[in-house]
Amino acid sequence: MELRQLEYFMAICEEMHFSRASEKLCTSQSNLSQQIKFLESELGVPLFDRLGKRIALTEAGKVLLEQSRHVFSHIDYAREAIAAMKNNEGGTLTIGVLPGDADLLFDALLVEFHRLYPKTSLSVIESTRIVEQITSGEIDLGVTVLPEPDERITVIPLFHEEFALAVHTAHPLAKEKAIKFEQLQDVKMVMFPSDHQARQLINRYCIQEGFRLQAHIETTTLLSLLTLVKKGIGGCILPSLLLQNMNDDEIAIINLLHPTPSQDICLVYRKDKYMGFAARTFIDTLQAYIQSAIDNTHAPTTNKNRS
Repeated sequence: MELRQLEYFMAICEEMHFSRASEKLCTSQSNLSQQIKFLESELGVPLFDRLGKRIALTEAGKVLLEQSRHVFSHIDYAREAIAAMKNNEGGTLTIGVLPGDADLLFDALLVEFHRLYPKTSLSVIESTRIVEQITSGEIDLGVTVLPEPDERITVIPLFHEEFALAVHTAHPLAKEKAIKFEQLQDVKMVMFPSDHQARQLINRYCIQEGFRLQAHIETTTLLSLLTLVKKGIGGCILPSLLLQNMNDDEIAIINLLHPTPSQDICLVYRKDKYMGFAARTFIDTLQAYIQSAIDNTHAPTTNKNRS
C-alpha cells in the first residue's frame, strides 16, 4: 500500500466521482482506476460500490477513509514539527472558538499576540464542533466548554465562567447589585439564537427553575446584543468577565443568584499533536491574557451601578 494510492483514494472520496478526482489530481482516469484496483486487490475487498454512473463507499472503504485521514494528519504533524524546528519564531496555527467567543475573548488577545510574535500566522474560526474538529485534525487548538472525557484529547482548564445580566444604566434594575435568577421572567430580553451555546446554557438553567425566557430580539453577534442593551431595548445575559472588562459606562452589571449560571472554559488539543512554537506560545499568551482579565475584575473600582 502506497501513500500515493491512499491520496488517490481520498480524492475519490471527496469528489465521489472518478473523472473529477482525476482532474483534481492531474492524472488520467485510467491511471486512477488502475491504482484503486491495485489497492482493492491488495486489501482483498472492494472499496467502492459501482452503481451505474454513481459510486458509494463500501463498509471497508469507510474504514480505510477514516484510517487514511489519520495517516495524513500524522504526516502533516511531522511536517509541522520539522518546519517549527527550522523556524523557531514562525509557524501557523488554526484555533477554533465557540460562536460569539471570537468577540468575547480574542480581539485584544490577537492584537497582543501579533505584536509579540509577528512571524506567526493565526486563523481563528467559530465552530460548534470544536472537539470533533480537534480529533479530525481540522484545527490545532480549541477554546470551548469542558468536554466529555476523551483519551485522545488534552484538556487545559482556563477559567470558571459565570454569567450576569447586562442592562442599560437607565433600566429599573440598574441599581441592583444582584437579583434572583427567577426574576429574569420579568425582564425584556435580547439574546443569542436558541442554537448558540451560551443561549443553550441559559435555557438549561431556566428549565431547571421551571420557566422559559422569551427573547424579544435574537441576534448572532455580540456587538448587536450590546448595542440593543445600550439602546435600552432589553437586558442580556452575558459572561461576567466580559462585561466587567468592557467597563462600559452605559451598561449596568447585575449578578444572578440562586442559581448563578456558569460553565468551565478550557483549551483542548490532540494528545498526539506536536506542539510547535506557534502552539506553545499561543497557549502561554492565552493563559496570561485570561489571568490578567481576571485580575482586572478583582481590582478595586467604583461601582457605577450604584452611583
